[in-house]
Amino acid sequence: MKWNNKYIYPKYSRSNENGLRKYLFGDQKLPSVTAILSATKSEEDKASLELWKKRVGYKEANRIKTEASSRGSSMHSYIEDYLRGRVNESFFESNEQYKNMAKEIIEKGIKGKIDEIYGMEETLYYPEKYAGTADLICKYQGHDVLIDFKQSNRPKKSDYIQDYFLQLGAYTLAHDVVHGTKMKAGIILLCTVDNLFQEFKIEGAELEMYQNLFLGRVKKFYEINNIT
Repeated sequence: MKWNNKYIYPKYSRSNENGLRKYLFGDQKLPSVTAILSATKSEEDKASLELWKKRVGYKEANRIKTEASSRGSSMHSYIEDYLRGRVNESFFESNEQYKNMAKEIIEKGIKGKIDEIYGMEETLYYPEKYAGTADLICKYQGHDVLIDFKQSNRPKKSDYIQDYFLQLGAYTLAHDVVHGTKMKAGIILLCTVDNLFQEFKIEGAELEMYQNLFLGRVKKFYEINNIT
C-alpha cells in the first residue's frame, strides 16, 4: 500500500473520568465520540438495550459484549497488519474466526480500491468539542474518505447502525475542520461471524446531515453534563 504522510495527526493520552473516556491534548480534555453517543442515547434505545440484557441475562449479555470486543480488536489488528505489509502467514494457515472475517473485508472491501493511506488508528479532534480514533483515512477509489471496520453477530440494516454513521460524521467533520479537507465519504466495512461482508457508505448531503446530527448530540452532551 502506498503511504502519503500529507497530514500530521496529533499525539494524545487518554483518561477515564466518571466512566467517560476523554482525550488529553495538553491542558485540553475532550470527551470521546463514543462517550458522547453513549451518554445521549434516546430513552427508546436505552430501554431496548435493557430489555435485551434482561432477556438473555446480564451475565450472558456481558459475555457476548466481551467476546465481541475481543474479536473486533483482533480483526482490526489483522487488517492493520495487512495494510502495513506485516501479514506473513505460514503454509499451515490458522483458521481463527477473526482472521476469516478480516480477510473478507480485505478481499471485498480493500484490495484494488485503496490508492493511498494517510493514516490508521489516528486521533481526530474538533477543537473544544470532542475527539476520537479513526480506523483508516485514505484515498479510496479516487476520493478522500474515512473508513471504519466493524464486526457483527448478524447482518445489519442501515436503520440499526445510525451510531456508526454518526461516528463517521464526527470523524469526517473533525478532519475537515482541523486539516482543511473536504472528506467525500464515510464508509463502514463490516463482516459478520458467518463471514457475510457488508459495505455502507454515506456521502454528499447525507454525510453532511450526519455531521450536523452529531453536533446536536455534542450540544446535548454538554448540556447534560453542565459544561459551558
